[in-house]
Amino acid sequence: MSMPIRKVIIDCDPGIDDAVALCLALFDPDIEILAITSVEGCVSAHQANRNVQSILEQLDPDRHPRLGAASPAENAPAVNTRFLHGDSGLGNLNWNVSELHHQHPSEKVIADTVRANPGDVTIISLGPLTNIARAFQRDPGLAGLINRLIIMGGSMTGVGNITASAEFNIYYDPHSARAVFRSKTTKTLIPLDITRQVVWYMDLLETIPRVTSRAGRLLRGLLPYSFRAYRQQLGQECIQLNDVIALMAAISPELIQAEEIAGDVEVQGELTQGMTIFDRRPQPEWSCNMEVAKVIDVPRIRQNVIDGLQRAGELTE
Repeated sequence: MSMPIRKVIIDCDPGIDDAVALCLALFDPDIEILAITSVEGCVSAHQANRNVQSILEQLDPDRHPRLGAASPAENAPAVNTRFLHGDSGLGNLNWNVSELHHQHPSEKVIADTVRANPGDVTIISLGPLTNIARAFQRDPGLAGLINRLIIMGGSMTGVGNITASAEFNIYYDPHSARAVFRSKTTKTLIPLDITRQVVWYMDLLETIPRVTSRAGRLLRGLLPYSFRAYRQQLGQECIQLNDVIALMAAISPELIQAEEIAGDVEVQGELTQGMTIFDRRPQPEWSCNMEVAKVIDVPRIRQNVIDGLQRAGELTE
């Protein structure tokens, strides 16, 4: 028996790994993308809006989702991810793009879409949680109407990737992350501890679609840049596609085991701002408010990603 098609909103800050995730999602037969909402993070709000539009124009799926426009985050930290993603966020590829005017704010699109499909929408958050928190502030009853919120962010062990203790998405807007963590939404966290288990070597380039397809052109433009950046900047011969793993948690939840736990975010620490904190005491005092991915089926996730990218290539020949 086939699975019911999941209705999703993808909230993202593209980012090369966001672009790969969108390439997978837009051509997956088991999900219906109702909206793609941009958020500031890896790139500025304006660049995030431009990048989402660029990716859609490059891939040109049969059905274009509704788009939501990012606006700047309050008190955003001065962090820079250009060393991994390029000045544009998309490997410095200079695609012409028809920038849309009069776009609705991302938080409005999120709220309107969930309200129109109460209980049916899964939100996949691939960037900072700014838009989700704003949507909850805009519409206080919204949290209980979301089917599930899947968050790429945080770290169970306290080992970060933008500071010693904080993962980038949570660090960029910790106050929004705390508000979302404390909300009544059913949520699943996909932390760095999980995404770091799936690494990709150069042989990935042998499995992605041919350059004769739209998906192939996109991936062959982005991924070689990523491999060069990881080697030159981090001394690594492999790359991570963190956001792709969060997407796979929505598409193939059976491949991830999660634990119910109580989590929060540090918003003031001099060394720990943006750190995700979990009450793992023998007798915890906090109430469980999320599930956190603990075990992942790495071989099957890898194969599903490769299969999904090849399908995208076939559908964009």
